[in-house]
Amino acid sequence: MPQHSENQNIALIVAAGRGHRFSASAGNASHETASALPKQYQPLNGAPVLQHALKPFENHQLISHIQVVIHPDDLDLYAVASLGITKCLPAIYGGAERQASVFEGLKALQNLNPQNILVHDAARPHLSEDLISRILAALETSPSVIPVLPLSDTVKLFYEDQTSQTLPRDRLKRVQTPQGFDYGTLLIAHEKALTMENTFTDDASLVEHFGTEVVSVEGDEKNIKLTVGSDLMETLEYRTGSGFDAHRFTNGEHVMLCGVNIPYDQTLEGHSDADVALHALTDAIMGALAAGDIGEHFPMSDATNKDRNSEDFLKYAANLVTKQKAHIVNIDLTIICESPKISPFRQKMVQQLAAILDMPENRISVKATTTEKMGFTGRSEGIAAQAVTSIAFPAGF
Repeated sequence: MPQHSENQNIALIVAAGRGHRFSASAGNASHETASALPKQYQPLNGAPVLQHALKPFENHQLISHIQVVIHPDDLDLYAVASLGITKCLPAIYGGAERQASVFEGLKALQNLNPQNILVHDAARPHLSEDLISRILAALETSPSVIPVLPLSDTVKLFYEDQTSQTLPRDRLKRVQTPQGFDYGTLLIAHEKALTMENTFTDDASLVEHFGTEVVSVEGDEKNIKLTVGSDLMETLEYRTGSGFDAHRFTNGEHVMLCGVNIPYDQTLEGHSDADVALHALTDAIMGALAAGDIGEHFPMSDATNKDRNSEDFLKYAANLVTKQKAHIVNIDLTIICESPKISPFRQKMVQQLAAILDMPENRISVKATTTEKMGFTGRSEGIAAQAVTSIAFPAGF
């Protein structure tokens, strides 16, 4: 077996299940097509559940690769769900049961021989990067780590004669994924399990059976596993933000608006590229997040922001939205000027915003108006822009 890559941590995502319990409870006839999908490919907040499960690993700096185990029938669905996830290794096919699927994933990683492996359920779309960090920190001193949560309900053990015993709730925990392991420890445990008739409900139980101590870290209440259709009926909270910006004209040959270069006999004056439209939109997103404004995150005192592409500001704001597991619902942007004429470039602006923010064009409106020769824009001294955006958040974030 090759030497470990230094500090290499790989996520193993189990996505080969068919979710029969989920499909049977997934709603009414109007959702018949969606309910026929395995739960890991069901739509949630504009993207497949699996994509939500992949993104925290994609964004975490200490995760080097992601190995996804899928069902052979789901290759096309997986291609859509993994779009834009750069850390994914080629998907492999799983086995008939979860335990077999994990083993297939572990075998596929033998050439990479990572130090640690984090095994995660594809049907847990609300994983946080903080939980990943807690597990990785615990793996520095332990070969097996699980995230756990306390029980709030009374738990009883029932016997065949229907008599029962109340179990001590303070000593019982709910176990989540991802579960973290020393890669070699988990691989050896799975190899040993091949000779056994019984299967294990999770990987921690398996390594525990062969004598490995399992330690725990605090889990996350939001990190639920989708089990029945009603779990997808997430309560969303909508927040609106508005932004405004203005820049004066100076000598030049073009203006930048919505990331589009528009030929003109003047340019806009500013510390960055002075894209007044992107500045207004960035501030609108910041406003919905209650995250201040551009000036707080990209101060003029920072020399690196001189002549900076304003697309960087917008991408930064969009990343803040993603980190809160939210998504931008729509954008309404108005550019205020006498000239240049905006209408010939309007559709290109919409396309550019859609590309930057990775959202549908039909949720982006770009308009232009004048002030009927009034004010600084009416005197053609500059351009102003105002933007409004609506962002959907999971309730409680």
